[in-house]
Amino acid sequence: MDFIVNRQDLRQCRFVPDAAGAAAGLGAGRATLRVESFAFTANNVTYGAVGEMIGYWKFFPAEEGWGRIPVWGVAVVEDPGDSGLAAGERIYGYLPMSQRLVVEPARVTARGFVDGAAHRRELPPVYNQYTRLAAEPGYDPRDEDALMLLRPLFATAFLLDDFIADSGFFGATSVVLASASSKTAFSLAYLLAKNRRDACKVIGLTSPGNVAFVERLGCYDRVVPYPDIASLPAAEPIVLVDMAGNHDVTRAVHQHYGANVKYSCQVGLTHWEKGGDTGGLPGAPPTFFFAPSQIEKRTKDWGADGFQARLAAAWRGFLDGTKGWLRVVHGRGPAAVERAYLETLEGRVKPDQGLVLSLQDG
Repeated sequence: MDFIVNRQDLRQCRFVPDAAGAAAGLGAGRATLRVESFAFTANNVTYGAVGEMIGYWKFFPAEEGWGRIPVWGVAVVEDPGDSGLAAGERIYGYLPMSQRLVVEPARVTARGFVDGAAHRRELPPVYNQYTRLAAEPGYDPRDEDALMLLRPLFATAFLLDDFIADSGFFGATSVVLASASSKTAFSLAYLLAKNRRDACKVIGLTSPGNVAFVERLGCYDRVVPYPDIASLPAAEPIVLVDMAGNHDVTRAVHQHYGANVKYSCQVGLTHWEKGGDTGGLPGAPPTFFFAPSQIEKRTKDWGADGFQARLAAAWRGFLDGTKGWLRVVHGRGPAAVERAYLETLEGRVKPDQGLVLSLQDG
């Protein structure tokens, strides 16, 4: 089965027979992956909220007016066909909320492959790459939950940290992270604190109920609840990184700091119903951060292998240094998946929880 959502009203969702096409038989160069488990986070809500603008609906097509929200997860090769993959091997990458996915493996190596399906060829390459986990350096099956939950978000944070530092912090002395309890935000805060503490302070903005959790993380110099934004020193030049897309918060920060907002970056849209026009705000105009553009730049600068090596080293340090930050909650079956989706959509998942789901029967 496939889990699909209404592209115009994300609250409408249902299950339909799977679109993998396995019943029709595999053609040359195709393989069937059994989607074993996947993480679902607020980041996936962003995929749905900006699906039309960025093209996220194109990866896993569904019936007219409906879409399959992409997730990051682990699959098992169920039928390798003549693809060069091995039956039973574990694969990590971009998946639909489904039981199966048919791929067309191209550029197959010992480390992984690219899905060469025609409808994916013009989409950002980073989302089309799949890792053969047995060949991944340092792979430990016990880390799979963290891999699914945090690795994609950490990669975005890694690119943001690199982009901000490469831009000389835009002349700012503080980086302000809105939605500081989000997984992408605390990944970025960790990197900023570890690599740049002398260059810039890290300030976290969060809801009053999440202040204690964010403070426990230990990677923010200061944690401020949203109602207290006016307590921050307005004369200090800042970079604003907005993980939630809450227009009210963005406006409050811009109006408080004025021209001292030297760069304003929108990363997510987890508060998908609280967006709005951000034109005309004082300070630098809010700009959407598109991670694949920074990947392309650094791949040219460092080479593909060099980029992956730097990311892998940073990931391993983050994973070793942040164990215990999250409590993994597993859910299996359609009811659990739908419940987790709706709770995340409505912002009801606690910040210290990480959801790992499966549509498989057993």
